[in-house]
Amino acid sequence: MSAIDWFKKAVIYQVFIDRFHGFQKTKNLPEFLGGNINGVIEKLDYLVSLGINVIWLSPFNESLNYHGYHITDFKKVDPHFGPEEDLKRLIGEAHNRGLHVIADFVPNHCSVQHPLFQDAYHNRMSKYSEWFIFEQWPEKYRCFLNFAELPKLNLNNSEVRNYMIAIADYWLSLGLDGFRIDHAIGPTHRFWKIFKKKMKARYPQAVFIGEVWCEGLDKNLFKTTGLKNKTLKRRFGISQEDIQLEYYGELDGVLDFTLNTMLVEAARNGVDLLSSKKLKSKIKKHFQQVPSDYFMVTFLDNHDMDRFLLHCKGNIKVLLDAFELLLSLNHPVVIYNGTENCDYNKTPIDVSIPNSDLSVRVPFDWNGINREFSEGLRNLIIKYRE
Repeated sequence: MSAIDWFKKAVIYQVFIDRFHGFQKTKNLPEFLGGNINGVIEKLDYLVSLGINVIWLSPFNESLNYHGYHITDFKKVDPHFGPEEDLKRLIGEAHNRGLHVIADFVPNHCSVQHPLFQDAYHNRMSKYSEWFIFEQWPEKYRCFLNFAELPKLNLNNSEVRNYMIAIADYWLSLGLDGFRIDHAIGPTHRFWKIFKKKMKARYPQAVFIGEVWCEGLDKNLFKTTGLKNKTLKRRFGISQEDIQLEYYGELDGVLDFTLNTMLVEAARNGVDLLSSKKLKSKIKKHFQQVPSDYFMVTFLDNHDMDRFLLHCKGNIKVLLDAFELLLSLNHPVVIYNGTENCDYNKTPIDVSIPNSDLSVRVPFDWNGINREFSEGLRNLIIKYRE
């Protein structure tokens, strides 16, 4: 039996810390609204009652932004979310209730305001100039895709690699049960092999799930990734499915964007998700290519994507059918916080519009939980996972 068999039946709840519970402001703005770790603790019993057995926390490290991905200190919990003691208490309280806790891990890049990058940017002789990839110092440097505010860490440098692995080690030592790894295509495959070997030696029960997503990736951005050369040569013929399989043996699994695309297209086209033979055939073919010891983590939406209900045209029955389909597939399933409100963005996210993604990061309305949906979801979890 594998040390991570506990993850096979995972029903994961994605907690967007700043928007989940404990916030003081309810107006949806691109700033910290006040949601915190203590607020998550207060809702643990609610999550248990829903049938959740794994919590996924958005990044809690010190950051410039409410979402946590513009990190300025990997070693600290952002004070907006509370002290480190609150994180320790959350992990302990969750474990006492039989819940596992995984967290977002962001190894590929940091904020342009991170002290180490600032040192490298302003001082040509800085020891940290080798911690980043300057193509022409100081203005031209590699970053997360084409976002200049997120300089890419040079994980090919052994000092940087050891630093980031030590960061992962520290947070796991507090009791975390694993990581959802942000932009896992950024670091090289060599990094992931070294990372897994070191982490599994110390935490064999920890699970490492990658966000291996190539949406919007064109040939000009390939150099910012660690994808295999044979993948790069395919240029615009990249297969999301193939890229997901690249990380077998390096990560324990990936978020299944391939399946997500299938379901989104089916919902848009009015396909009956539970009875369509064509859809079932496509899904079966997809999973036949996946090794049995490689997790495909299924989901309908997340903090970067349109709410699935948009594709369902607001039809709650279709949303429940989609979750029934996922649960019946016997793979880990993610539920993004706020799904229970059955509210959704009425127009698609437009990446050309700043903060367009706020429409899928609305503060959780605890008075607006849709009972029909939440009870239906709870019954489905009982039916398929207990």
